[in-house]
Amino acid sequence: MNLQHGIRANLTQFLHQLLQVMLVGFTIGMMRTVVPALSESDFGVPKNSFMLLTSFVVAFGFVKGTLNFVAGRLSERIGRRHVLLLGWMTALPIPLLVYFAPSWGWIVAATVLLGINQGLTWSMTQTAKLDLTRSDQRGLTIGLNEFAGYVGLASAGIITAYLATALGARAGLLIFGMSTILLAILLTLLWVKDTLPWTKLEAFKHTTARSENVLPRYPANIGTQPTTWQVFSLMSWRDKRLAAICQAGLVEKFVDALVWVFYPVFLYQHGLSLPDIGWVAGVYGFVWGGSQLFTGKLSDHIGRQKPNVWGMWICGAGVAMMLWREGLAWWSFCTAVSGFGMALLYPNLSAAVADISHPNWRGSAIGIYRFWRDLGYGIGALGLGITAHFSGTVDTAFWFVALSMFLSGAVLWILGEETYLKPE
Repeated sequence: MNLQHGIRANLTQFLHQLLQVMLVGFTIGMMRTVVPALSESDFGVPKNSFMLLTSFVVAFGFVKGTLNFVAGRLSERIGRRHVLLLGWMTALPIPLLVYFAPSWGWIVAATVLLGINQGLTWSMTQTAKLDLTRSDQRGLTIGLNEFAGYVGLASAGIITAYLATALGARAGLLIFGMSTILLAILLTLLWVKDTLPWTKLEAFKHTTARSENVLPRYPANIGTQPTTWQVFSLMSWRDKRLAAICQAGLVEKFVDALVWVFYPVFLYQHGLSLPDIGWVAGVYGFVWGGSQLFTGKLSDHIGRQKPNVWGMWICGAGVAMMLWREGLAWWSFCTAVSGFGMALLYPNLSAAVADISHPNWRGSAIGIYRFWRDLGYGIGALGLGITAHFSGTVDTAFWFVALSMFLSGAVLWILGEETYLKPE
């Protein structure tokens, strides 16, 4: 088989992977608008029980973070396609658990399975596309990946809001969820290929000094076949560049946890209907997803560091602005600001990891970065619940997240550095 790297050379498989990540976005998106907004009326959460309300996102974050770590390492042993299929099989019970849920505990259980599904599937769609493409296309590649995923997420939030209004929350989520998951399994079985052969080809090019680029600045204190612990410690604290990226990834998920848990509650308390809440949250997802078509490619020209730092600060500003005024138009504008900040940082933090990770352990490095990043769901949701619990209002959770984003961006600015070396 004559393998080549590049989007154009692998366009068919690249498009299949984009469709997969859009379906991954559908799967998480179906749980983001309807479930939090109707947690009290349909799923038995007492009013102002902020810690109980955040419990399902805490569970999601810790499970997804762990599975990201597992998925990266596992995929280097059994292949990307097998891990992707395993993730989709795990998702099958989720719509049924939501449909038959007699209590909030069932929603938490469904979210645990969702965390497994997302950790396995989203990790693999990103890693597989990086396997297929050239190093000077990484920003664009991850931008396209996250564009497809978050457009799917935003679309699902809106679609399920309308379905819940027409059919009821449980029936609407059951129909949408089962259709999405069964379609994804079918497409994986029929058309998705494993991309490990492309990774082996890239590693061979590096060993024979026939890479198309100047050699990137891989960490010097790690071999080409490291153990799991060696990669984990390198990513987490031994390399300050990678550690700075990982802490930024963790904190930026505070924003997404806030949008998931408290935006629907905040907007519902201010009198917005379910479809309107879906549209406000949808603006965040659409701007986040759509802007990555530009911001990912941008970093292939100007580097990763500036978009990452400015993205943290702009995203935090959008969160703080939510409390300044009221109204559908204003809240939509604020979520657009946060979405654009996310678009600047989200693909480019991952691209920065890929820049300085050797092909032999890139899957593990991306998995560990995603472990820390999605652990931010759990840690962020705990912070949200605690601040809201002791203050008695969700408003303080907004300030907690905004401040965290500004501080984390400063850490990245001080400890991080530019990771992208342009081709000669």
